[in-house]
Amino acid sequence: MKKRFLLLLALLLLVVTGCSKGNTLADSKSKDAYYSFTDSLGNTVVLEEKPERVVSLVGSYAEIWILAGGEVIGVTDDVIKEERLEISDEISLVGTVKDPNIEAILSLSPDFVLLSPDIENQQKIMTILEDAKIAHAFFKVEYFEDYLKMLDICTDITGNKDLYEEHGLKIKEGIENTLLKIKNNVSAKPTVLFVRAFSSGAKAKKDDNLTCKILEDLGTINIANKHPSLLEELSIEEIIEEDPDYIFVTTMGSTEKALEALKNGIEKNPAWSNLTAVKNDRYIILPKELFHFKPNAKWGESYKYLAEIIYPEIFH
Repeated sequence: MKKRFLLLLALLLLVVTGCSKGNTLADSKSKDAYYSFTDSLGNTVVLEEKPERVVSLVGSYAEIWILAGGEVIGVTDDVIKEERLEISDEISLVGTVKDPNIEAILSLSPDFVLLSPDIENQQKIMTILEDAKIAHAFFKVEYFEDYLKMLDICTDITGNKDLYEEHGLKIKEGIENTLLKIKNNVSAKPTVLFVRAFSSGAKAKKDDNLTCKILEDLGTINIANKHPSLLEELSIEEIIEEDPDYIFVTTMGSTEKALEALKNGIEKNPAWSNLTAVKNDRYIILPKELFHFKPNAKWGESYKYLAEIIYPEIFH
């Protein structure tokens, strides 16, 4: 019995020692790596060396990488549509955001790929990148805090922390000053309706949208939170009931076609012109680069743009 116990004890020690050695090897490997971090999907990303050949499958992420002092060799075509950067001979197009071309990506022999967890086809190529032993990371950037976090990681990787100060912390300070002025000078909360318009119609948006988050931070009340049916279809009855102080619109696709759809849709109702926002010239079309596309280094401008409209007595 005693021998059996000693044998079991010896086996247990071997297992513990083996696990300890495995952890030591893993820790050693992580310590020897250039940089490691956790991405938006909770994956541990280990960069063995400083990346030199970077491909971004989201245009705004390519811009963030460049703001961090890096360079890209491959991008998706939204960098052109959103006017993020000029495509040179050294930069290749690797498909679209929703349908990246894995063959084109692999042909560039990248050592780091930036992806979005919200795009199904981008998640699908993760296994291919893993099999090819290509470092990659998923980033989710919806709000300013997400941008700041990604910029922090990217400047860690590039080694340009001064750019985190310039394109991140200084913007944060400006936003905080704007919000502090509102907090110290405003008591009543204005009501708003935020609409995303496209060629075939329009829908209200609420807290899952960058502009809605900015409006919330600026101390406004979004009427779509009280009337969720507006998220599916704009109802003139519910809009009349709330009569918001401001109506803001962003457009998807062709701005001209989206605005035409609004004119031929809800604006044709006679009650529309009697809304407080419409009568007081507070029915406002917002610029895409600040309120539809991710503003990145212009996030402070997005906050200030709306703050000056909503609280002219403070910011003018």
